[in-house]
Amino acid sequence: MSKFWNPLTASLVPYVPGEQPKDKSYIKLNTNENPYPPSPKVMEAIKEAANADLRLYPDPTCESLVQATADYYGLPASQVFVGNGSDEILAFAFAAFFDPKKKILFPDITYSFYKVYAKLYGLEAELIPLDEQFKVQIDQYHSDNGGVILPNPNAPTAQLISLDEIRMLLDRNSNQVVIIDEAYIDFGGQSAIELVQSFPNLLVVQTLSKSRSLAGLRVGLAFGSEELIEGLNRIKNSFNSYTLDRLALEGAVASFQDEAYFREMTAKVVATRERVMEQLVALGFKVTDSKSNFVFISHPSIAAKGIFQQLRDKGVLVRYFDQPRIDEYLRVSIGTDEEMDAFVHALKEIVEP
Repeated sequence: MSKFWNPLTASLVPYVPGEQPKDKSYIKLNTNENPYPPSPKVMEAIKEAANADLRLYPDPTCESLVQATADYYGLPASQVFVGNGSDEILAFAFAAFFDPKKKILFPDITYSFYKVYAKLYGLEAELIPLDEQFKVQIDQYHSDNGGVILPNPNAPTAQLISLDEIRMLLDRNSNQVVIIDEAYIDFGGQSAIELVQSFPNLLVVQTLSKSRSLAGLRVGLAFGSEELIEGLNRIKNSFNSYTLDRLALEGAVASFQDEAYFREMTAKVVATRERVMEQLVALGFKVTDSKSNFVFISHPSIAAKGIFQQLRDKGVLVRYFDQPRIDEYLRVSIGTDEEMDAFVHALKEIVEP
């Protein structure tokens, strides 16, 4: 602890991202990145944007990207917000909408950044347990609260909530903001964006990092009522008006102009996921019903931490969470077919020596 830290800084337990070792070459299945490159149109747009205009500030309103995404999803531009990755948007949303006088609600097993943001903004959280199958229990989210946030599909458990369940959640929390974090929605789910016009308390947050292969550009999106979008802009413009750089803006716009490539790449990930899930079950693993670009697995007789370390020794990185209820599970990102074949082969050597 530094003597120069204030009490808030000293009290924080920051989010820990997946490891990025550089000691040797690894098959990297631990950070939920897309195994396929961005659209060629994205690469060309970024190259064209890398010109003398980089001396100038980017558009603080991100108008081109706001309009492109508004057109794509059939919303007015006034109901779209863009930011420097969905994590930044989530941080803005915690600051903008959640009531510090009441507990905010989210699952006990979920994206660990939510706890970090709650602490950072002085919010008290009530963690609602997932059931024994790691499913979100929507009927537990009806108490008096300061706001609700749910990832859909959930991370790291990979399971999906239906739109009917989300409608129920919104109805029961009509006086609070409900955030649906859709980082992985394009790999098998139906987006709640279609509910935005009917529910003024709904904020849907997405990212271009996963399904559009743009984790390196840091682009996030949010969709909601004009009131919610204005709230996000008030917070953003109190921190930094220029959240997205020129290259990110041009690349992100181009990603929405190549629908065929987007559909092809997400379909490839889904097909690989389904094939690998069958192979994992055949090896004796318990596998949750994934609608994401990762799987959540457990072996009945071999400790997850041991499998994690043995895979690492074999040059395969997966994610292990040393946390209650999930310390016998591993989260495995879906890579290319060749990478997943190598992963399954390594697993066979561990479970069938």
